[in-house]
Amino acid sequence: MMETLSRATFAVASVTLMLLALALVGFGAFELVSALSQDWHEGGNAILTAIGYVVIALAVFDVAKYFVEEEVLRNRSLVTTSDVRRSLTKFISTIAIAVFIEGLVIVFQVSKHDVDKMPYPTALLATAILIVLGLGAYQRLNVEVERQVDRKDNAEQFTAKLDAADNSPMADGPPSSPE
Repeated sequence: MMETLSRATFAVASVTLMLLALALVGFGAFELVSALSQDWHEGGNAILTAIGYVVIALAVFDVAKYFVEEEVLRNRSLVTTSDVRRSLTKFISTIAIAVFIEGLVIVFQVSKHDVDKMPYPTALLATAILIVLGLGAYQRLNVEVERQVDRKDNAEQFTAKLDAADNSPMADGPPSSPE
């Protein structure tokens, strides 16, 4: 019951996020068209703003997709640590790309009008770099742990096979023939 409720909640949240992402793309397109129809000099800023909206929309959409894949569709009993690592890596990579693009868009916007506000986009780009470095550290540590777990699992399987071989009728030597 609780599993079904959880999956339904994530499904509703995911659909809502996807619709909001679509609305954000539509809003960016509307803003772009209205800005270009008014003043061509503002077209560059309108394009940069529309790019920002689309990038944010893609990040929101990816969050929704992640929820659908991980919380709605995936069978929890089939999840391995490498599956989780790959899924999380893909998700965080998308977020990092969105932060990088948003930072670049803001750098272009701020550099044209108010250079004194450059620390904000610079901090945003530094944050994206930290996200990528953190992701790299996570992957490095996680792969090492996976290797250790695999070695332990292989050793346990080997030991179990040896134990099974020791307990087999053949382990006591060849069967004696009745004389």
